[in-house]
Amino acid sequence: MNGKDLRIVFMGTPDFAVASLKALVDGGYNVVGVITAPDKPAGRGNQLSESAVKKYAVANNLFVMQPEKLKNPEFLTELQNLNADLQVVVAFRMLPEVVWNMPRLGTFNLHGSLLPQYRGAAPLNWAVINGETKTGVTTFLLDHEIDTGKVLFKYETEIGENETVGDVHDRLMVAGAGLVLKTVDALATGEYKAIPQQELASGTEIKHAPKIFKEDCRIDWTKDSETTRNLVRGLSPYPTAWSILQNDTTGEEIQTKIFFAEKTDENAIAQCGTIKTDKKKTLLVACENGWLNITDLQLAGKKRMKTDEFLRGFQQIESYRFV
Repeated sequence: MNGKDLRIVFMGTPDFAVASLKALVDGGYNVVGVITAPDKPAGRGNQLSESAVKKYAVANNLFVMQPEKLKNPEFLTELQNLNADLQVVVAFRMLPEVVWNMPRLGTFNLHGSLLPQYRGAAPLNWAVINGETKTGVTTFLLDHEIDTGKVLFKYETEIGENETVGDVHDRLMVAGAGLVLKTVDALATGEYKAIPQQELASGTEIKHAPKIFKEDCRIDWTKDSETTRNLVRGLSPYPTAWSILQNDTTGEEIQTKIFFAEKTDENAIAQCGTIKTDKKKTLLVACENGWLNITDLQLAGKKRMKTDEFLRGFQQIESYRFV
């Protein structure tokens, strides 16, 4: 059987998933249904916002389901009626067994790491935060425990020294779409080997990728400059590292997002968080063992700016420090 002969149900929500869905549609695969998150209120007007996957699916006349609960009997009946041979999951929520075990060929997931490393909700972020030099995407068959099923295929890529998680995300979004097609074709023909993750994990330390919360994104300037720089890279452009810009005289505090920081050759001999600037192009901040040059930032309530633009409008910057 050819992969294009299969009846496929696709599950996903964000832009990362759209690339894989688009690859299936453009490739002539038979996508009989798309499952995505319910519309949610967003913005100042609390208007209902559709997921990126829903927008693409509707624009391409695909059948869409948006269940609140995946064990809802009506949803399960509707899903069963699609008579899918295979389900493909990309950036969606955890599925109950009654859903992932429904198709005759099962369900596979595209995960943003080289499994078994970085299981969890934020694999790309944590790989960059931890200073990894490589990452990738993996397809695996869903099983009872999250991100632990048998591995089907992998794609590996290097992480550049100055790349942000946004850069890696965009590259793997495209590579992942190709891996999804490869996996669908292999499952259709039976020409694949499913490898238990226990075999791949033997003798290695497993690193995890838990969900990232706001406090995880706060910069601790007492850490060394490379650790701090990697945190910034691993959170840029989203959810974004942040710090408090504090005026030591007035006590004023401004929450500030930091999108990129460059290494410098200068050793820090100042209190961590101290700012040093030429008031034109450089904004150096002291870490535990050196200075970082902030090149891209955003004050609360303001637009994102390059440092030169920021310094033109913030003349008293030397009265402040980051805390």
